[in-house]
Amino acid sequence: MKNFLALDTSCGYMSVVAVKDGNAFCSYLPDCTMKHSVLLMQTVDETLKKADMTLGDCDFFAAVVGAGSFTGIRIGISAVKGFCLATGKPALPITSFDTVAYNALDGEKILCLVDALHGYYYACGYEKGEITLAPAYLSEAEVLALKEQGYKLVACENLDISATTVSPVEGLKNAAIALSQRGAFAPLEALYIRKSSAELNAEKNK
Repeated sequence: MKNFLALDTSCGYMSVVAVKDGNAFCSYLPDCTMKHSVLLMQTVDETLKKADMTLGDCDFFAAVVGAGSFTGIRIGISAVKGFCLATGKPALPITSFDTVAYNALDGEKILCLVDALHGYYYACGYEKGEITLAPAYLSEAEVLALKEQGYKLVACENLDISATTVSPVEGLKNAAIALSQRGAFAPLEALYIRKSSAELNAEKNK
């Protein structure tokens, strides 16, 4: 297994995972809303110290590229791009849906959910590790309709809608391992399923 550092700043929480010689060292902050930029580098440093490793020991760096908070996504991507540039190591993009799915890949038909606020959700369907429903921006009614079609609702944080909750840290670790073994290294690009509120408001005001 390769050594790596993986970050998730896409949602209200923050996850940092360092893996060295097959051993995982994790940090998880459950409520980082609007604080990711302040807390990220400190948390990365603390996690690397737990693992007794440096950035130079990493074979690759992973970041969650979305869906989720527009600002949070950019913070994680920028940090990992910096690590890659400094070390010459490759980047591994992971989606928020991957962090959910790699907790629950047991053959079930699952709908991975991320809170998009105001009764809407970012969603992506998986079955047996394969995407069955492309990432989408759905209302609660649309999510419940998919539940009626046999999808099990799963998320990494508590939602207003009833869903099974799984570990964002475990999912981040599992996704980084699985996707790196597939060779899914690529430039980091944010996964924005819909336009930001600022963009939508600007269009309305035109």
